[in-house]
Amino acid sequence: MATTEMTEVRNVFTGRVIEVNVERVALPNGTTADLEIIRHPGGAAIVALDDSNRICLLRQFRHAAGGWLWELPAGKIDNREPPLDTARRELEEEAGMAAASWRPLGDYLSSPGVFTEVVHLYLATQLTPLPPRPEEHEVFEVHWLPFRDVLQMARSGELRDGKSLVGVYRAAEHVPAAG
Repeated sequence: MATTEMTEVRNVFTGRVIEVNVERVALPNGTTADLEIIRHPGGAAIVALDDSNRICLLRQFRHAAGGWLWELPAGKIDNREPPLDTARRELEEEAGMAAASWRPLGDYLSSPGVFTEVVHLYLATQLTPLPPRPEEHEVFEVHWLPFRDVLQMARSGELRDGKSLVGVYRAAEHVPAAG
């Protein structure tokens, strides 16, 4: 795999979640380019599957997307915690569930042209309920939908969020009668 060599970094913005830089890099073809890069700590997303083959989807308000979206429970890695710890925390906070079984479903690059975010995907089963603990800035409804229906939402375009699409399709091979 070819790599690039960074020769200069100019920070444009540092916020609570992201850092925006202009990075001068030597590319594998011998040219040099100034690239606008958004640095993000990464995250985890969870396909939570109950004993009835239903998965948890959040109907979540997203200002940047112009309104309401269907999404898997997910969140940002905090303080460089392991991705599985992020997944466990987010499943508790957003879905009000703990899982006894966790299966990694790989990772996903959300927008590799400008964004360093890597989202780690997990299938969580053997669920037990806990009190949900949503964060103050999150606005969502928790829904448990048949896996087969969620696959249809993915195929039809009703499910549009990238991490959720990848997570659902990757989980399908592990779900009995996913369809």
